[in-house]
Amino acid sequence: MSIEDRLADLGIDLPPVAKPVAAYVPAIQVGDQISTSGQLPLVSGSLPMTGLVGDQISQGDAAGQARVAALNALAAAADVAGGVNNIRRVVRVVVYVASTADFTAQPAVANGASELFGEIFGDAGRHIRSAIGVASLPLGAPVKVELTVQV
Repeated sequence: MSIEDRLADLGIDLPPVAKPVAAYVPAIQVGDQISTSGQLPLVSGSLPMTGLVGDQISQGDAAGQARVAALNALAAAADVAGGVNNIRRVVRVVVYVASTADFTAQPAVANGASELFGEIFGDAGRHIRSAIGVASLPLGAPVKVELTVQV
């Protein structure tokens, strides 16, 4: 089954590639890998929620936002790859979580992204990952996701 077919079975539509909010490109290919810039959980060009996880945003809502940001990262990678079917595997995922100083469940938030890649790619979605707590993110986003894939 192709990745496009798998997305259709899951009822997932890849969003349009988000326009950069500064001086960078959404993704770039070097050799057989594509890396994305940090992708925010933008939906139709805006953030559905802003604030810190552990204060204004719950852990569960943040995991959902990580899933949205991961889809945006996948769209950027697929654009450079010439289509999502050209992506062979997910290599690395980095999830930044804007959270309060006492919030320590960044890995649970990052699971929103990791589980999505498992649903889409199966075993080829298994990846290395970092989940990092930060004081703030651009535009007040609760999460940002970086992705590296192999083509």
